[in-house]
Amino acid sequence: MKDSLEELYSRNPCLEQCRDAVANAFNVLLFAFRSGGKVLVCGNGGSAADAEHICGELLKKFKRHRGVPAEVAAKLRPELAANLEGALPAISLVSMSGIITAFANDVSWETAFAQQVLALAKPNDVLITLSTSGNSANCAAAAEVMKAVGGKTIAFTGKNASRLSEICDVTIRVPETETYKVQELHLPVYHALCAAIEEEMFGELRVKSLKFVEDTGK
Repeated sequence: MKDSLEELYSRNPCLEQCRDAVANAFNVLLFAFRSGGKVLVCGNGGSAADAEHICGELLKKFKRHRGVPAEVAAKLRPELAANLEGALPAISLVSMSGIITAFANDVSWETAFAQQVLALAKPNDVLITLSTSGNSANCAAAAEVMKAVGGKTIAFTGKNASRLSEICDVTIRVPETETYKVQELHLPVYHALCAAIEEEMFGELRVKSLKFVEDTGK
């Protein structure tokens, strides 16, 4: 964990001021995954693409080997188990075009993400919102609902105080205000967090999965 986060600051010295917020985000995510929770992610425009990107890094291998848990692998055909990787549960709310367009058309675009959070979130879950201004109304509404159901909230924003920084448990305010520059700094932060979480969650599982392979000869 330490190496991934320290590399973030050595490669991006301007993010040193975000160190405490990033550490807090890491702790929130780690607690959620260790407690059987999942991550929901949302954003608009380029931040919607970042939401998809984050989920992609969590749902499959990012930097290191991820073993399939031995108790699962034991129930699978060896050739199937060999083509799977350990995963961390993450859902991109922006990819659900059916519910988003239906709810936006019938009720409100501002609460389309919030409706998904209401349907999917549990107390051990985390919502990650990405908004360069920090004031995206649909992200703020989703964060409000997440807190109401007992989950935790992490926001990625620009440097200014915002609606999301008022609502969320953790806000990573990168030191830029122009949209594309904010997004350029969001990427190395969430990459570092994904790498650090992966290291913490899969070190032990890797040993277990390799032991399964050695013991069975599969």
